[in-house]
Amino acid sequence: MITESAMAGEATALTQKTEDLLEAAVRQNSRLVFRIAYSVLRNPAEAEDATQETFLRALRYGKKFIRVEDPKAWLARVAWRVAVERKNRSARTGAVTETAENDIPSRDAGAERFLVDQERSAMLEKLIAALPDSLRDPLVLSTIEELTPREVAAALGISEAAVRSRAFRARQILRERIAAWTNARQ
Repeated sequence: MITESAMAGEATALTQKTEDLLEAAVRQNSRLVFRIAYSVLRNPAEAEDATQETFLRALRYGKKFIRVEDPKAWLARVAWRVAVERKNRSARTGAVTETAENDIPSRDAGAERFLVDQERSAMLEKLIAALPDSLRDPLVLSTIEELTPREVAAALGISEAAVRSRAFRARQILRERIAAWTNARQ
C-alpha cells in the first residue's frame, strides 16, 4: 500500500523534474525562440513579449512537457504560432511596428560601407517579405533560424519534403530577383 507521504514525495519529485526540464529548455532555447519571434514580428519588444508568452505556454503545459520528444522543435512550433498570432492581432488593430531602419548603426563600420550594407539588407528583407507565406516561412525557419527540415516541418505542420522544396523554390525566386535588382543598378 502506498502511503500518503510517499505519494506526496513522488509528486514533489515529478514537479521538480518538470521544473528542471523546463528550466533547461528555457536556457537552451531562449535565443532560438526570440529569433523565431523576431523573424516574424520584426520588432524587438514584440519578439521579447512573444518569447515570454511562449515559455508561459510551456509552463502551463506543465507535466505534459516531460513527454515532449523534441523540446526544441516543440518550442519552435509554439514560438512560431505565438508570433504569428501576435502579428495577426497587430495587423487587425492597425498597430505600427518598428523596423530595422530605426536601429542605431555601429560606429565600427565606415559610413559608405554601412549604407551599402544597409541598402543590401533592406532589399533582401523586402524580397523575402514579398515571398508568399508558404515559401517564406520554410526559408526563414530553415535558413535564417537554422532549424532542421524535421523541426521546420513540425513547426509548420507540413512534410519534410515540402519544407525542402519550398525553401528551394524561395531561394530560386530570391536569386532571380537579386540578379534583376543588381542588373538594374548597373
